[in-house]
Amino acid sequence: MNALETTSTRPYLIRALHEWCTDNGFTPYIAVRVDETVQVPMEYVNNGEIVLNVGFDATGSLQLGNDYISFKARFGGVARDIMVPVGRVIAIYARENGQGMAFPPAEDMAPPPATFAAPVSSADPSRLVQLVSSEPGDEDSDPHPPGPPPASPTRPALKRVK
Repeated sequence: MNALETTSTRPYLIRALHEWCTDNGFTPYIAVRVDETVQVPMEYVNNGEIVLNVGFDATGSLQLGNDYISFKARFGGVARDIMVPVGRVIAIYARENGQGMAFPPAEDMAPPPATFAAPVSSADPSRLVQLVSSEPGDEDSDPHPPGPPPASPTRPALKRVK
């Protein structure tokens, strides 16, 4: 099996972070880019995305598979069957502290090349997410870092940029 034939790391990372959240008493949430392949209550979709609580207390029959995440959950008191292709998951994080991981969009979710020429001001700044590492020695090779370094060393965290 060569590099082009290997399976995606995304489902394994989702399972690992779900387990980490559960082991530490945190509530795992997933952010999902919704399209016709995603089975969720559409009335809860906002800007083409939905955030789902995938903790064991909020779900029934949770399956974190390599291709799909499926479970039963209540929305407004009504039980619903949820099915999300793993490729549509754009982040998994702990509700309590925001620590987690964002994933690059799948190729079919990438905007067309002409979209990249749009001015930055057209992007919704409330939807931007920045991964921040505050461990010493984790500096990127980017000569223009996104902000000042943290005052004291802490664990990496998912930070929402506004």
